[in-house]
Amino acid sequence: MSTSTQIGLLILLAFVAANMPFFNQRIMLLGPQRASKPLHWRLMELVVLYFVVGGVGLALENHGGQVAPQGWEFYAVTGTMFVTLAFPGFVYRYLMHRKH
Repeated sequence: MSTSTQIGLLILLAFVAANMPFFNQRIMLLGPQRASKPLHWRLMELVVLYFVVGGVGLALENHGGQVAPQGWEFYAVTGTMFVTLAFPGFVYRYLMHRKH
C-alpha cells in the first residue's frame, strides 16, 4: 500500500471515529443502549478515539520507517483537526431540529 493511500485511509478513519460518538447511544460502542447519552460521555469518547486513531497512525508510521519525534504542536494541531472532523456529527446531534 502506498503512503498516500495510507494517509487517505487514516484521514477517513479519523473522520469516522470523530463522528462515532454523536451517531450512537452506546458508551464506547460496547455499553448498553441508552435513551440519550450526555455530552460529557461523548467528549470523553472523542478523546479516547483521538488516541486510538493516533495509535493507528503511529503504527503506520512505524511500519513505513523511522518514527519522527513529535512536540506539543503536533498534538495541538491534530487534536484541533480531530475536533473539526467531528463537527458534522455534533451538528447532527445538537443543532439540527428534528420533528418529534
